[in-house]
Amino acid sequence: MLSVVKRSGVTEPFSREKVVRGVRRACQGRPVEEDALQQLAHQVEETVRSLGVAELPSHEVGLAILGPLRELDEVAYLRFASVYRAYSSVEDFEKEIADLRAAREAARAGAESDRE
Repeated sequence: MLSVVKRSGVTEPFSREKVVRGVRRACQGRPVEEDALQQLAHQVEETVRSLGVAELPSHEVGLAILGPLRELDEVAYLRFASVYRAYSSVEDFEKEIADLRAAREAARAGAESDRE
């Protein structure tokens, strides 16, 4: 059984449903289907289980969520990241948005070079 150690030190079993709830909150009002949330949670669970540990900090679960959520919906990603990373200023958001734009441009450039 995979256990998650929360910041408070409390240990609890990994819950795919908690992942879905957290991501659903970030996706509120966004055009994201329930199936996509379930797939993301499954992907997160596979990622954390592949680490091969019986216990992991909740921080690792959050990291495992960020990548797939970024691919799924950038606005939801920003919402989740702002809580997860405890953004405290507009500059934190601006930096994250700049990083998203740079990643999008890099992906676009890579896709264009693949077509050539």
